[in-house]
Amino acid sequence: METTKFDRVCEILDKYERNRNKLIPILQEIQEEYQYLPEDIMTFVSTALGISAATVYGVATFYAHFTLQPKGKYVIKVCDGTACHVKKSGDILDALEKELGLTKKNNTTSDMLFTLETVACLGACGLAPAVVINDKVHGLMTPESTIALLNEIKEAEAHE
Repeated sequence: METTKFDRVCEILDKYERNRNKLIPILQEIQEEYQYLPEDIMTFVSTALGISAATVYGVATFYAHFTLQPKGKYVIKVCDGTACHVKKSGDILDALEKELGLTKKNNTTSDMLFTLETVACLGACGLAPAVVINDKVHGLMTPESTIALLNEIKEAEAHE
């Protein structure tokens, strides 16, 4: 029997007993599985839980943790909070955009390896300017040190 992408969603829904009050943990687990919340899956969840698609979409767009777009294997977050901005985090962002061929509108590489985001504050002001790659904080960054780090990741990926 062929499995569909909805089979895993059904397992997640069953785990939470298809309880509409558990929508947030259901969406969290679905996002963990797919790396984002596909529109067809959100519609499926709304039907399965007996709630409107607008409700599911509203929750998914309200919380910053959720994403409706696929993200790369490595999510690079460049802090643009006050401390980082003053210490030229914009130059780091520019260097990454140029190196990866990305823009604010097109922020994921076509090979799905990198997603580039800016964040208002990482809470690492003493390390400004700071960059987070997945969940690892890198402080006192420069455009050059950030590109070197990016190249290390590319090199490691080429040998996987």
